[in-house]
Parts: sequence; C-alpha cells; structure tokens
Amino acid sequence: MKTFSWISSLTVVLVSVLFAYFYTTNPAFELEHIKNIDIPASLDILRDNIKNYLNLTSATPSSDISSPPPTTTTTVITPAQLATMSRITLPRRILKTLLAKQQSEGAGATVRRSIGTPSLRSLNPFLMLDHFSVSPGAGFPDHPHRGQETITYLLTGGMDHEDFAGNRGTLNPGDLQFMTAGKGIMHAEMPRQNPDGSPNIGLQLWVDLPKELKYCEPRYRDLKAEEIPTVITEDGKVKIKVISGKSYGVESLKDLAYTPVVFYDVEVQPGGKIEQEVPQGWQGFAYILEGADVTFSDGQQEEKKVSQWHNVVFGNGKEEDGVVARVEETETKPGRFVLVAGQMMDQPVVQYGPFVLNSQEEVYQAFVDYQSHTNGFERAKGWRSEIGKSMVH
Repeated sequence: MKTFSWISSLTVVLVSVLFAYFYTTNPAFELEHIKNIDIPASLDILRDNIKNYLNLTSATPSSDISSPPPTTTTTVITPAQLATMSRITLPRRILKTLLAKQQSEGAGATVRRSIGTPSLRSLNPFLMLDHFSVSPGAGFPDHPHRGQETITYLLTGGMDHEDFAGNRGTLNPGDLQFMTAGKGIMHAEMPRQNPDGSPNIGLQLWVDLPKELKYCEPRYRDLKAEEIPTVITEDGKVKIKVISGKSYGVESLKDLAYTPVVFYDVEVQPGGKIEQEVPQGWQGFAYILEGADVTFSDGQQEEKKVSQWHNVVFGNGKEEDGVVARVEETETKPGRFVLVAGQMMDQPVVQYGPFVLNSQEEVYQAFVDYQSHTNGFERAKGWRSEIGKSMVH
C-alpha cells in the first residue's frame, strides 16, 4: 500500500476525529449528510435501494429486519407458454473466458478465484468470485470487512457464521447469505464437520457498495433454499433456481442486497437450451460449476463452448438483451452454471484486503479505525468468535 506523508496522515486523523465528534454529538449527522447527496436518476434501482436504506434507518435498527417465512415454489413452463414469451433478440457477446485456478485462502481452505485476480482484477460492480472448498479443520476465522457486500451460496455441506454484534447462523445446502459490511463488521465463517469428512463447497461473491452506503449499518439476510423459486421446462431439460431476479415470468424475493444484482443457478440437460434476459447495461458473467461443457452464444452468429471452472465475461452493449446457452445432445450429463449480473457504478474502487473504499485515504482510515476500535469497529475490541476458536491450537 502506498506510504502516506505525515501531513496526509495527520489530515486523515484530524478529519476522522472531527467526524467522530459530530457523529457522537449528533447521531443523525451521517444520515443528514447522505440525504443531501444528489443520486443520478440513471441509477434508478440503486437510487431506490439507497432511499429504502434511509427510510429503514430512520424507522428501525437493521437488527430488527426479520426474514419472511419460506415460500418455495416450482413452476413448470410448457412449450405453449415458451412460445408466448419474449425471446432474446441479440445475445450478449463474450468478451473473455478465464480458468479459475486453485489457490489457498483463509486457514487451510482452497478456492478457485476468477474475479479478483491478475487476469480480471474486478468486474464492475463485482470485486471477487471464489468457488471455495473447506475441509474439516480449515475455515475463515475472525476477520473484518468495510465497504462491500458479500453473497455466499452454499452448494454442499454446512457453514456457520458469527459476528461481533452477536449474530449467528448456519447455511445448509442451497442456502445463501447476503451480508452488507457497511461501516464495519468483524466475523468468522467456519465449516460444519461432515460425518463423512467431505469438504463444504460453495461460492462467495463480493459486490461493491455505492459510495453513499459505504458507511451504512451492517446487516445480514439469510435466504433459505426453501425460499428460492424454481423454474423447470416441461420437457425437464432446463432447471433454473431464481435466487435474485426474474426468469420465465417467475420472480425471486426482493430487497436481498443494496446493490442491484440478478443471480440464477442454471442446470441444462443434454439437448436443452436457455434464453435468459439480463437488464441492459448491467455487467454479467457465467461461471461453470460442474458437468458438461456449456455452449454460449457469442453475439448473433457465433458460439463458444466453455468447460468447468471457467468464467465467461459478457459484453453489455446497448442492444444486447440477454444470454443464450445450451448443452449439446451428445453430452452424457447436464451442465450447471451460475449466471450473475449487476448494475454498474460510476465511482473509483480502492481495495486493500477486506476494505473496499473510494480513495487511498479512506482505506488508510479503515486500518486506523480497525486498530483503534472506532467508527464502526468498537465491538471488535477483545472480541473472539466461538466458532473461530476451533482454529486455535
């Protein structure tokens, strides 16, 4: 990280002290400041989410948000219904594909990282994508975050999580957790010990927060597998878990995260084909989880076959309205992938480890706040998670 001059460091500390004074003497200081920011109308969904945050902050603490009861549904789409639905007129171009190479992460865990690497530093608004595998005795013990949201999708096994605010929970296969770090969180994510000793496998996606919400209150939203609607074509060749967004007329639960994201878990049998709309102008990608190679349309005329553990980065041209993918009839097993897209942000990104802000000064201040247990990290002082203690030898 770039070394700051004594003058710059002193300026940052003085500004932080003044901010802390105003925030302590006037708890609405931050909220009033945010309310006066003019948010461009072009970021419509993002603007609405920021307004929802302001209304929520004015009304109730984030800890009072409760999850709705499970509402699992499975919708079967007939050929006649498919014929009446809008088709993709111009499939998105493929800008690049890259293999997610295996590497060590956390304490004894392994990940295949495709976003957040030298080959793809970031993909606005996405900061990192890890396909993780955590065996017994490994995990992600106590660590901080500031300035981003994380989406954790558990595929097999079980994961416990715990933070310094007393929040605890468990993710089971098919569950997701949407975490907003905001001004600061310290937590641990540790695997369950499976009876057969098998690893716990899933995805974790880091998503940038708009600058207006970098210092919002932290929050969690656990999305259970039973709450995720599923779409299946009548011939059984396409199955879509609508985690966030809309597919073939079926909508997910809303308000899962502040940054607008669509997220689909897609399984295509040999001979099957999916056409999925993606909001125009949003940045999208597909990551191949397992099974057969998946063939994606590359614009209107070309196609590209993509294999397991590869990330496909799509273009976001003005007329490109979706993604088309199929699995060849000759394959012997289905292909499974996640399709994700998010609304892009017009802001600088400065990241150092778990801190994602908009300037080097803010990143430096995040370290100061974390070390001094201030400005969002007060509860980190002396805190140790119970689940993280299993890593101490």
